[in-house]
Amino acid sequence: MSRPRPLIAVTMGDPAGVGPEIIAGSWTETVVHDWCRPVVFGHPEIIRRAVRLWKTKLKVVEVEVPEEAEPSPDVIPCIKCCADDVLDAPTGIIDPRAGRAAYDSIERAAGMALDGRVDALTTAPLHKEAWNQAGLHYPGHTELLAELCGIGNFGMMLYLGPDDVIRGPAGLAVVHVTLHMAMRDVFSAISEDAVLAKARLADSFMTRLKGSQPKIGVCSLNPHRGEGGLFGDEEDLIIRPAVERGLAEGLQLEGPLPTDTLMVKARDGRFDAVVAMFHDQGHIALKLLGMHRAVNITLGLPIIRTSVAHGTAFDIAWRRQCETGSMLEALRVASRLAESGGM
Repeated sequence: MSRPRPLIAVTMGDPAGVGPEIIAGSWTETVVHDWCRPVVFGHPEIIRRAVRLWKTKLKVVEVEVPEEAEPSPDVIPCIKCCADDVLDAPTGIIDPRAGRAAYDSIERAAGMALDGRVDALTTAPLHKEAWNQAGLHYPGHTELLAELCGIGNFGMMLYLGPDDVIRGPAGLAVVHVTLHMAMRDVFSAISEDAVLAKARLADSFMTRLKGSQPKIGVCSLNPHRGEGGLFGDEEDLIIRPAVERGLAEGLQLEGPLPTDTLMVKARDGRFDAVVAMFHDQGHIALKLLGMHRAVNITLGLPIIRTSVAHGTAFDIAWRRQCETGSMLEALRVASRLAESGGM
């Protein structure tokens, strides 16, 4: 007998943003239900509003536990995770009620994943300022999930599968040494150990995805790789020693390399993964290669978590102008990871 399709918990994200509508908009794609059995964690009435926005005949059915879910292209099962006061939160505006609702949905879904009651977690976008107004002081999904899972060594990875643009056989992954912090703090947060830890995470993930050891390019931090120390010496004092340690362990690393040329080579298939030093260094380059196909994957967790690679888009939220491609790809990747035995 064939294994059942993986059960995927889909969190609604910040309900003032595009999260609920990208869920409703992607749900009717029959391919989603070929991949997995999705169940939404959030507020059923918010999801019903999103269905009405799309003018589809989807039925939202409230369920108590994921085992009760019977999803289909016509039915969205939803586990209520948040208070009713979120129904009064305005759309397209930062509101602590919406921030709390997004948090409660993630916490419940992550708990179900840790208990083995769902096979993976796919998250819609949240708004960090709404979290802060709700008294929830986390930089983002990645750090919250690491805390909930009791994990210290973790990483944010953006991933694009292979296509006409991304020519590597397993696609392209970008892992970030530092994440959500002010640029002034990036330099002090980069160390040999931090760079090497992210290279190991990239190697482990892409080895599973590729079926053989990946080639990994490591970014420089300063322009022109520091230009021999004229623009900074972190490349020679920190990054190059980390690469040398990785090579001694058997990792296939190259770097530090200037990021502008490295990403061109990675696009063309020379590298399967890239280690970026800070958030925008990796995000901007990868999103220019495939904004609406990019998937955010959290590495190092005992559970599978994928996410869309975009934000709440308050400027277009609840206008039926959003793209659903990243949500579809996040569900596809989560399903594939679950079927292959997890992270």
